[in-house]
Amino acid sequence: MTSTTALRPSAASAVGGAAPRARAERVVDDKTMLRTAAELTRDLHAPRPAIYWSDLIASVAVGYGALAAAMLVRPVGWAIMAGVVAMLALYRAGSFIHELSHIKHAALPGFRSGWNALVGVPLMVPSFMYEGVHNLHHAKTRYGTVDDPEYLPLALMKPWTVPLFVLVAALAPIGLLVRYAVLTPVSFLAPGLRRFVVERLSALAINPQFRRRSPEGEAKAEWMRLEIATSMWAITMLTAVASGVVSFRAFAIFLAVVSGVTVINQVRTLVAHLWENEGEAMSVTAQYLDSVNVPPPTLLPALWAPVGLRYHALHHLLPGLPYHSLGEAHRRISGVVDDASPYHKASYEGLPGLLGRLMRSTFAPR
Repeated sequence: MTSTTALRPSAASAVGGAAPRARAERVVDDKTMLRTAAELTRDLHAPRPAIYWSDLIASVAVGYGALAAAMLVRPVGWAIMAGVVAMLALYRAGSFIHELSHIKHAALPGFRSGWNALVGVPLMVPSFMYEGVHNLHHAKTRYGTVDDPEYLPLALMKPWTVPLFVLVAALAPIGLLVRYAVLTPVSFLAPGLRRFVVERLSALAINPQFRRRSPEGEAKAEWMRLEIATSMWAITMLTAVASGVVSFRAFAIFLAVVSGVTVINQVRTLVAHLWENEGEAMSVTAQYLDSVNVPPPTLLPALWAPVGLRYHALHHLLPGLPYHSLGEAHRRISGVVDDASPYHKASYEGLPGLLGRLMRSTFAPR
C-alpha cells in the first residue's frame, strides 16, 4: 500500500557489480487452461450485495470496536490483544479496496461511497488511490514491466530490499498524515506541488518509476471529493490531539494499528507474486505462474490474505470474479484440469515457505 525506493534489477546489478540473472524461458499461453477456466466460471461473475455489505459492516464493527477497546483499557496485555484484533479486522475491511477496482459500481449501489465513509477516509486510503491504478497491473502488456505500478522484480534484487519494503509500509501512517493534512491543502495553492502530489503521492503503488496521470471528468470530481474529505479528517485528527481533545496515547494507538494494517498488507504483497520477471511482457499463463494461490486446507491465509486474496493467481486469470466466487471457481477448475496443467503450479502451502523462497532468491548469485 506504499511506494518504495528499491532499485530495479538492472540498477541493483550495476551498484553491486553482479551480473543480472539470465532471463527465464518464455511461457506460452496454455489455451486449454484458459478456456476451461472461462467456461467453468461463467455463472460466478455476479457480485452478491448481501455478502459484500455484511462482510464489510462486520469487519468495520469488530475493527473499530477493538480499536476503541485498545485505547480505553489500561492493562497493557489486554490493550495489545485488542490492537491485534483491530489490525486484522480493519485489514480485512481495507482489503475491499481491491474489489472496488474491479466491480461495476452499478452492481453494488452505494458500496464505494459506504466503503470510503467507513474505511477509506478514516484510514486515509480513499479509493481513488487504487482505482485507476490497479487496473494497469492487470493490463496484459503492462504486467511485470516498468509500466506496471504494482510490480518490482524483488526476487532478483538485493536482500536488503525486502526488509526495506516492509519498513516503508510501517511508516505509511505518518506519510499519509503529511500527505493529507499538509501537502494536500498547500498543493491547491501551488501548481508545481500539486503536480507532484498527483503524480507521486496519489497511488498505492510499489514501483517508484510509476507516475500517475491527472484524472478527468467524473473521476476527477470523485477524486476531489474524497481528497478534500480525507484532508479535513487528517487535519481534524491533528487538531484534536494538539488541543488535548484526543489523548496522545489514543492517537498513538490509532497510528500503531494503521501501521500494523499496512505492514500485514505489505508482507502479503511480498508473497502475492514470485517477482521473477525482469521487465519483459508476459503471456497470461506466465503472469498466472508468477502469481500465488494459497488455497485450503491451509487456514491462516484467511487472516493475512482475506477477501479472496488467497487466490491471487486465480484472480489474475479471472479478474472479473467477485471475491466470494473465487473459492468455488478454484474447486471447479482444479477438479477438472489434468495433473500436468499449469493451473496446479501456482498453488503453495503458506506464508513461511513463500517468504523463504523469496529471500533465498535475493541471496542467489547473479
